[in-house]
Amino acid sequence: MIIDHIGILVKSLEKGIEHWETVFGYKQVTEIITNTRQKVLVVFLEKKNSLAVKLIAPVDNNSPVFKAAQRGGGLHHLCFKCDNLTEELQTVQKKGLRILTHPQPGEAFDGEDIAFVFAQQGLNIE
Repeated sequence: MIIDHIGILVKSLEKGIEHWETVFGYKQVTEIITNTRQKVLVVFLEKKNSLAVKLIAPVDNNSPVFKAAQRGGGLHHLCFKCDNLTEELQTVQKKGLRILTHPQPGEAFDGEDIAFVFAQQGLNIE
């Protein structure tokens, strides 16, 4: 597995994009995508020789991340890319990680399966 991107929770994608572009020199590389399963809006930003950043904002106040975003957001997850999601999930589960969401098509990844697991230090892994 290798790290693909980091997910940052924000109140507003527009303000988040402006912040990451102005402060860190990242550039928006995708349109804003609505993830209907997680009830969030996402957008990807990139910078040469750096990891991609996925900004995440709640769709509305029924989104599971709404309260956390209202408290200021922050690091939401690290995303690892792997060759075989099913095998990797079995491996990390044997190592004590808890599966939060089983494989499902990722709307921001052209339908490619994604899953979330919970690791130590309160870290979400995609």
